Amino acid sequence: MAAKRAKTAVGAACAAAMTLSAPTESAWAADLFIGTGSKTGVYFQVGRAICRIVERAISGIGCRALESEGSFDNVAELANAAVEFGIVRSDVQFHAGNKSGPFEFVGIDLGHLRAVFSVHSEPLTVVARRDSNIVTLDDLPGKRVNIGNPGSDQRATMKAVMDAKGWSKDVFQLVTELPASQQSLALCHGRVQVAVYTVGHPDDSVARAARLCDSVIVEVTGPEIDRLVTENPYYAHARISGGTYPGNPESVETFGVKATLMTSADVGADTVYAVVGAVFDNLDAFKRMHPAFGPLRPEFMTGEGLSAPLHEGAERYFREHGLM
Repeated sequence: MAAKRAKTAVGAACAAAMTLSAPTESAWAADLFIGTGSKTGVYFQVGRAICRIVERAISGIGCRALESEGSFDNVAELANAAVEFGIVRSDVQFHAGNKSGPFEFVGIDLGHLRAVFSVHSEPLTVVARRDSNIVTLDDLPGKRVNIGNPGSDQRATMKAVMDAKGWSKDVFQLVTELPASQQSLALCHGRVQVAVYTVGHPDDSVARAARLCDSVIVEVTGPEIDRLVTENPYYAHARISGGTYPGNPESVETFGVKATLMTSADVGADTVYAVVGAVFDNLDAFKRMHPAFGPLRPEFMTGEGLSAPLHEGAERYFREHGLM
């Protein structure tokens, strides 16, 4: 990650020479750095796409997507002012802002963290062997299920489902705790009948399981799931579009977290306003930069998964454009 940099305010707002539609003014302190995730993951693609849009829309600004360990790393870097923006899961955003969950005993101040907008969904994706005859979520009891390795995103989300349904591990015939990278092999060999993922779509691992293991994606719906989404602001309903994966022609309803863009209250309002404007004014171009961005809609990007206070620059843009 970039080291902490001193920021010198630029007092005069200036008109930008634009390749695309862009905000009319901004006050830049320095080039922008965005904490993302692994270069093989979607978070890195989000950061890179935002930087491409910003650099094309606003003349003279530099923007760099930085590889990181993911959401928790990005929260730490934002807290230390090592980056201006970071891609953070909505549940991590919630717990950081409320000093709850994994942040309950963290000794650093996180009260200055701010939400900017949501990006793609990372839904709980339940993949079942077709010969298991699993059609609905309620068919999982009595089956061989991989619930994910301890500490993983899929394990946390699957535990939330199990708690909502009143299930313990004992309801399953067999429980394994394999990491996501090992699930497809276990599914294909019949060691498990069900694997769970929390990913943006399309995803290579899910595609491999669908293609090589003759698997189907199972809906995660029902009153317990509705209540889970209602009671936890970091969850949102989601849909996996039909035809995304081989052998799965119909859309599937589920739920999950959102990938969000976060910043700090220390980042200037004009800077955040300009970044938001660059993305939202050129949303069609942004959506073409990765398949996971295709379903994005402004009303979802401003209304789902944002549990930290909204940055004043983002709020100003959304109000001016009738998005809140």
